[in-house]
Amino acid sequence: MTTYIYMVRHGDSLRTGVDEWTRGLSPKGEEDALQVTECLKDEGIDVLYSSPYIRAVDTIADLADQLEQEIILIDDLREKVWMEGNQQLSDEGLYDELQKMYTDPDYALPGGESNRECQARAVKVLQNILRTQEGKRVAIGTHGMVMSLMMGYFAPGYGLDFLLQTTKPDIYVMEFEEDEVSVRRMPL
Repeated sequence: MTTYIYMVRHGDSLRTGVDEWTRGLSPKGEEDALQVTECLKDEGIDVLYSSPYIRAVDTIADLADQLEQEIILIDDLREKVWMEGNQQLSDEGLYDELQKMYTDPDYALPGGESNRECQARAVKVLQNILRTQEGKRVAIGTHGMVMSLMMGYFAPGYGLDFLLQTTKPDIYVMEFEEDEVSVRRMPL
């Protein structure tokens, strides 16, 4: 029995200095969300989960409305906590920090999570979803880093290079059948 997980990376959002929880979609991101709906509305999605961050929820909210389904929010699907106070990581030096994080999975900025910690909490949620939603099609509103870490746990090749080439929005379908996992990108 195949279970399909649709990883939906959120649409464009403005980095306005607000904390990560409340950062919403930009006007382009709102258009991105409609594009996500068009792409997924006929996929037979059975259930929707999301990070509680506004931009992730808003990216799949129109899809939920179209499908007449609720979005189940799970705190542990949130984006990686980059630093104390859940503040954004500035664009300056971002690449250098990401390289450190992927070279040493236990490296973390002060007050932030390591890649290993973030991956462990998110994968635990995904494993539970796979258990409780076996044979279904599940969409997850998510973020670039946490998506890459979850995908990298189950399939090789989803490290820093993968993260850097993803777009906003982006959709990757993970097919779980027995012990086999395959991943494909859905065109938007």
